[in-house]
Amino acid sequence: MLAGIGLVNIYSAVYDTNSMEIAAGFIQKQLVALGIGVVFIFLLQFIDIKFFERYASILFLLSILSLLGLWGFGTEVSGAKSWYAIGVFSIQPSEFAKVAVALALAKHLGGFNTRIDRAKDYIGAFVIMLIPAILTILQPDPGTAIILLGFFLVLHAEGLPANFLYALVFLFGLFILTLLIGANASLLVIGVLSVFTYFYKRWRKAKRIFRSTILLGAIGATFTLSVSYIFENIFEQRHRDRFNILLGKEVDVRGVGYNINQSQIAIGSGGGLGKGYLQGTQTKGGFVPEQQTDYIFTTVGEEWGFLGTVIVLGLFTMLMLQIVKTAYRQKTTFRRVFCLGFACIMLIHVTINLGMVVGLIPTIGIPLPLMSYGGSSLLAFSIFMGIYLRMYYQRIQ
Repeated sequence: MLAGIGLVNIYSAVYDTNSMEIAAGFIQKQLVALGIGVVFIFLLQFIDIKFFERYASILFLLSILSLLGLWGFGTEVSGAKSWYAIGVFSIQPSEFAKVAVALALAKHLGGFNTRIDRAKDYIGAFVIMLIPAILTILQPDPGTAIILLGFFLVLHAEGLPANFLYALVFLFGLFILTLLIGANASLLVIGVLSVFTYFYKRWRKAKRIFRSTILLGAIGATFTLSVSYIFENIFEQRHRDRFNILLGKEVDVRGVGYNINQSQIAIGSGGGLGKGYLQGTQTKGGFVPEQQTDYIFTTVGEEWGFLGTVIVLGLFTMLMLQIVKTAYRQKTTFRRVFCLGFACIMLIHVTINLGMVVGLIPTIGIPLPLMSYGGSSLLAFSIFMGIYLRMYYQRIQ
C-alpha cells in the first residue's frame, strides 16, 4: 500500500499538463525498480536464513569495498560522489550498505558467547557501524551516515548499558552547542562542567571520580573539535547553511531555506481533507524542488490533507510494529537483531524525512521508505523486506 501511495504521489509531483511524457517516464522507472524489488522478495523466499548468517561477514566486506570504490569509479550527483553510473541506471551502494550492516550486526551479536555488556563485544558492534558511516560522511553524505549510526538503537534494545544512551544524549547536546557557539566556547563549557562535576562529587570515591572526569572532558573535547572540523572542512556550504537556518543563526526563505519554507506552506495548505488529487497549487507550481524524492510527503499533505498524512503514518506504524513483533518471536539472536535493525532503519528514515519536510531537521537527503522516487532506496528496502518475510516464515521452524 505504501509503495502504491508513493507511485500515485510521485506522478502528481512531476505531473505537467504540457509534458505528460515526463511524468510517465518517472513512473516507468519507479515501476521497473518496484518490479525488480518484488522479484527480489520472491527469490529471497527460497534462500535459507542460515545462508545470510553464514555469509554476513562477506556481504559486509563487499559493501565496504563498494563504498571504497566510489573514490575511483563513482559519479558525483548533487555534490556527493555516492553513485555508480551503469548505462542509464545509477546505483547508490550506501543504500545497500544498510542491509549489510544489519546482517553483520546480527551475526556479531548472535555469535557464541557474545555479550553486549562486555567491552570487546560492544566495541566490535560500534566498529561495524562506524566504518561505513565514516566512508559515507566523506562522500559527503551525512544523511546516510546518520542512518547507519542509528543502529545504536538496536544495541540499546539488546541490552547495551544505559550509560551509553546518556553519553549519546550528552554528545548530541554538545553537537548542537558547538554549532551554536563555536568550538572554543564549547571547550570552555566542557572545562567548567568537568571541574564542577569533580568538586561536586569529590567526597565520594575521589580517585574514581577524577578519572571519570578526565575521561569525560577528553571525550567531550575530542568530539567538539571533530564536529568543528567536519562542519567546516567536510560539509559543503549548503549543508552548513541548512544547519545555521534550522538553529536560527540565519534567516533565508528565498535561498537555502527556500525548500523548507515551501514545504511547510504546501503541507499547511492541505487542511483537513486536502485540495484533491492533482490539484495542489504548490505541487503543480513546482514550488517545492525535487518534490518526488525527499519531499514526497508534502504532496500527501497538500493534496490529501491531514487525513492522508494520518493514513500514511498509520501504515508505517503498523508495518514497524509488526516487524518488531516478529523480531521478538524469533528463536535466534541473529534473526531477532536483523528484524530489529530493519524496524530501526525504517523508523529513523521516517522520523528524519518527516522532520525535514516540516522544518524540524535540516535537509540532509533522506528519502521516505517505499514512497520516495529512487530505485536504490526502493531496492534496498525490498531486500530488507524479502529477508524479513523469510524470517517471518521460518520463525515457526
